[in-house]
Amino acid sequence: MKIGMTLPVTEPGWTRLSLKTWCENIEQGPFDSLALGERLCFPSPEVIATLSAAAVLTERVRLHTTVLIAPIHDPVVLAKQLATIDVFSEGRLTVGVGTGGRDEDYIASGTDLQRKRIAEMERTVACMRDVWAGDIVREGLLRPVEPFPIQEGGPPILAGVFGPKGVASAAGFASGIAGMSMSARAEEAAAAIELARSSWQSAGRTNKPYATSSFWFALGDSADEQIRVHLNRYFNWLDADSRNAMSEHCGFRGSASDLAQRIREFEAAGCDELQLIPTSIDPDEVLRAAEAVTNR
Repeated sequence: MKIGMTLPVTEPGWTRLSLKTWCENIEQGPFDSLALGERLCFPSPEVIATLSAAAVLTERVRLHTTVLIAPIHDPVVLAKQLATIDVFSEGRLTVGVGTGGRDEDYIASGTDLQRKRIAEMERTVACMRDVWAGDIVREGLLRPVEPFPIQEGGPPILAGVFGPKGVASAAGFASGIAGMSMSARAEEAAAAIELARSSWQSAGRTNKPYATSSFWFALGDSADEQIRVHLNRYFNWLDADSRNAMSEHCGFRGSASDLAQRIREFEAAGCDELQLIPTSIDPDEVLRAAEAVTNR
């Protein structure tokens, strides 16, 4: 199983130096990928700009989005942006897409909430693939939209979807699933992976879906407080009691050896790649987690 490290982009305080240090720490290993998600109404650095910087600041690790909120983007512009990142990273990009869980991302981007549907995500992906294939996708264009991605057919697409309907949709257009375990328990990931595999079979696909999962983590004596602060900020649309409940029950908190054991459990559950999500902007979190990854 591959292991990725996610940039904690919803934490405040990002600077050029902090991004550079995070990228350097992840690049030096033992991680296989660097991941980040998209959120508009947070202090998050913008996802495309951050991916572009990470493409230049790294050479080895793959770059993942977990996930892009596909329907709030113009698909042609997004295709060009992602192709550019694929070129700058020399073919190291994997694109996770989803519809997003928050209405405010649609409101902030001026996107009609009627577009917050799986069908819109499917159309966005189909259009991007047409662009990457060199098709003239809109009337009046004199030439295709370039650059073209380095990876043949474009970057792999993973679907950030949940439940039978969403996963059945993913089986029609994606290379796999960009999963999330709120509980940080392998049993949750195993159920999602089994659903994906059965959906792929039902769709007549002979290959297995590339199955990723992820969870929040914190290590050390202050782990409980670290996760509590992070998740109370993240779940800002919930009432105080619900935020407290989520921060109490979501994510992993413990020692590096405990994290190593949890990673082994996700591997046994059939995960192809696990993305660890830090709950602090301190780049030393990467080094602390590296111990668990090395000893898994």
